[in-house]
Amino acid sequence: MVTGKRGDGGAVLSWLPIVVMAVVAGIDLAAGPEGGFLPLVSLGPAFAGLIGTWRRTALIGSVALLLCAGLGVYDGLFDTRRGWTAMASVAGVTLAGALAAGSRMRREAELAGVRSVAEAAQSVLLRPVPRQVGELRAAVSYTSAVAESRIGGDLYEVVASPYGVRVIVGDVQGKGLAAVATAASVLGVFREAAHDEPDLTALAARLERTVAREADGEKFVTAVLAEIHTDEQVAVLLNCGHPPPMIVRADGSTDLPHPPAYALPLGLGMHGGEPPRTHRAGFAPGDQLLLYTDGVTEARDAEGVFYPLRERAGLLGDADAEQALAALREDVTRHADGSSHDDAAMLLLRYR
Repeated sequence: MVTGKRGDGGAVLSWLPIVVMAVVAGIDLAAGPEGGFLPLVSLGPAFAGLIGTWRRTALIGSVALLLCAGLGVYDGLFDTRRGWTAMASVAGVTLAGALAAGSRMRREAELAGVRSVAEAAQSVLLRPVPRQVGELRAAVSYTSAVAESRIGGDLYEVVASPYGVRVIVGDVQGKGLAAVATAASVLGVFREAAHDEPDLTALAARLERTVAREADGEKFVTAVLAEIHTDEQVAVLLNCGHPPPMIVRADGSTDLPHPPAYALPLGLGMHGGEPPRTHRAGFAPGDQLLLYTDGVTEARDAEGVFYPLRERAGLLGDADAEQALAALREDVTRHADGSSHDDAAMLLLRYR
């Protein structure tokens, strides 16, 4: 439905220059030579330059010149300067419109190139998580708050390690290319260290050193790490200043396992505070584990009310993990009326 409306709008705009010239011609014929409406024919190529290609603008400008000449002869304006002035106005506007259209087309081509590079960067940085990892099923959703952007400062990853399925969801402080660079560093270290470090505490220490070294105290990363042991039906969690994950039980109840003590975000360990400590939560077949960033829970409606994630847990009831997460994402978008001021990432784990 939305696509149809956009197509109708494009068709209306494409016909606008022709309609404008026809209306001006009708008014000029009705008003006669003394009306002085003939120079308004230049509105046709002016509008064409805003919405069309330079070739189409030149074509409409040529039509406008012929129309102007015909009306000038009909009104007997070429015996005075008025007819020639009108012709010069149309020619000048046509030239300016064609140049503007050409410049706009070059910018659009450059923007398309930048978007393709951003998509390639995202495929490397936030590559698709495996749909199935061990006995688990994974689904992910990512929405960037930056207009026309497909990449931002939120991060996620799922790794099948010798120590169990390991997961990270994090949020880099700030936006833009600096946040993307920090996210890339964190994900690179996590993907390697997840296979090497025997416990999440050591893994978090590796990440802490990476962020502290590369961000130089100017950036920090909130993150939650999870290690799933399907044989024990338990999830080991480690929280570094991040919103707690949500576990949706088989009976529909929800649990937000808070850490025994909140540690500082990654990159701020130099300031002291509680060291990150792991805690455990039951995670049995039929349960779902949702890790997310604050772009979800801090999405506000028109009255400033935060998104009630726990109350909307029922949206994850679809048998297909991707469809369940898509329903939740659409609900967040509706709650925020389509306008989000922060990146939003969600990662859903459930038993196969």
